[in-house]
Amino acid sequence: MPTYDYSCDACKHEFEVFEPITAQPQKKCPKCKKNKLRRLFGAGGGLIFKGSGFYQTDYRPESYKKAAEADKPKTDSDSSKDTAANKSEAKPTPAKSEPKSESKPAKHRR
Repeated sequence: MPTYDYSCDACKHEFEVFEPITAQPQKKCPKCKKNKLRRLFGAGGGLIFKGSGFYQTDYRPESYKKAAEADKPKTDSDSSKDTAANKSEAKPTPAKSEPKSESKPAKHRR
């Protein structure tokens, strides 16, 4: 819930009220009891970031990260690692058979 600032035009009393956004603005001053109260426009509360820092690249999508990896130039040591990894990954894996679901025979209409 936000905090709203109010000012009375009659007695110049200023105060803050912690109330929901959906609440109607107050009209009666708590000090002089006149209907000369108005809600002031404030800057509002700012965001507070705690920690070592926040960067635009901290929340990049996976597609961006994959494209960035693909754009990097490969060196000779990287390509030898890739071929060794590809050889180990090239082993065929046995296909898993899925269990067949049993179905009931359909009833015939006459």
